[in-house]
Amino acid sequence: MPTYPYSRDLHTVEQLRQMERAALAALGITGQELMRRAASAALNSLRRHWPQLRHICIHCGPGNNGGDGFLFGVLAREAGLQVEVMVLTTASHGDAAIARQAWVAGGGRVQWVGDDDTLPDAELHVDALYGIGLHRAPEAAAARLIEQINCSGQPVLALDVPSGLDTDTGHCAGAAIRADVTVTFIAGKRGLHTGRAADHVGVLELATLGVPDSVYADIAPDARLLVAEVLPRRMRYANKGDNGHVLVIGGEHGMAGAARLAGESALRGGAGLVSVATRAEHVFALNATRPELMVHGVDGPQALAPMLERASVLALGPGLGQAAWGHALWLTALDANKPLVLDADGLNLLAREPRRFSAPTILTPHPGEAARLLGVSTAEVEHDRFAAVRELSSRYGAVAVLKGAGSLIADPDGRLDVCPWGNPGMASGGMGDLLTGVVAALLAQGCSAWQAACLGVGLHARAGDRAAQLGERGLLASDLLAPLRALGNGVSGREREHD
Repeated sequence: MPTYPYSRDLHTVEQLRQMERAALAALGITGQELMRRAASAALNSLRRHWPQLRHICIHCGPGNNGGDGFLFGVLAREAGLQVEVMVLTTASHGDAAIARQAWVAGGGRVQWVGDDDTLPDAELHVDALYGIGLHRAPEAAAARLIEQINCSGQPVLALDVPSGLDTDTGHCAGAAIRADVTVTFIAGKRGLHTGRAADHVGVLELATLGVPDSVYADIAPDARLLVAEVLPRRMRYANKGDNGHVLVIGGEHGMAGAARLAGESALRGGAGLVSVATRAEHVFALNATRPELMVHGVDGPQALAPMLERASVLALGPGLGQAAWGHALWLTALDANKPLVLDADGLNLLAREPRRFSAPTILTPHPGEAARLLGVSTAEVEHDRFAAVRELSSRYGAVAVLKGAGSLIADPDGRLDVCPWGNPGMASGGMGDLLTGVVAALLAQGCSAWQAACLGVGLHARAGDRAAQLGERGLLASDLLAPLRALGNGVSGREREHD
């Protein structure tokens, strides 16, 4: 697929409707012509992905998405394909009714979906049931059809969005199409890039339908996709003091590994010096296995104070625990008012004792931690990840990273970026500790909190994709350390990059 100047931009449904109206006016065309362009783009996608295919079944809803499907059927039949069309309702409305009439006028047959109907024996199913406006669970008949399509064993091409997926949030309130390919029209849609969308969109392609640049320039995106970035080359005269001193605070009894992973990640992320404040019992093991870390046993705030004075950035929370020892170190570290990355039990303690931050601060919660910070359920966070991460950032005065499929990064001004990389193998212990370390290292090297969060999230996810080339299952957090170093230095690899 070609790339476009605005292919990073992600929009809400309200913005997309504005863009569609502006596009029709700017191009001087009807809604029917725009539908025909969408149908043509979808047919081109079909030919690219399934060039030998001869028999398709298109499932059309009553609205404009169904209209795209009817015109897709017209073009596909003209191209020599065997086409069957199934509909949810006996009538369509608006431009979709005209598109339906065009299909029937050309000799096309419409099969209504009944309770007992089985799917045709097609080689491909085309989803044109619901468009961008669906924010609820599909009705019973549509839900049954969606489940039949998902269980058919045949590939699925979704037009604009997989039906049942909320275009604004990526949430599925009920049944939702699991597409192999989704061709989305005009502009990027934010809900297709996070949360449940990862299991429903498949390969995502953008077809702008000839919309002029002026339409995109007039409507600021709600969010943007991250792009692959690296730090600039270091000056040859550089010394370790130029690259910051990260202090990792954590490692309660039995959790030395979390502190070590965060510390080693900070080293691989380029920090000049990395210290670890942990339980005394862990010092020997950490010094023996990673001598580049400066590991100190601390029994309370008094022992931590001189380490805080020397550090330029704090990484607070990996393996910290919430008992008296961890709580005392947490309070002391926050009172130092230094640039900070807060994760794990550092976040859980913050949920118990909320505060706003004045120093540059980055919060890195998973959905469960985010729910505790916001005083809601995890399900509510996942229902609208965009609203949740923005509320986190606004409430705590910090850059917030909401981890998960399609991690989100937000700042208190409402700016939001979405990470397009990462894989299910990264759902394992220690991955969050690595993220804490690399983000802290970037903050220590002079990045702003926003820059450190965006670059760190991107490097972490891309390292996970490179490490998963041998398979996702069984991926260890420490497997990311070597690719993390390579990617931070711009060493090319075979991992997929977002254009």
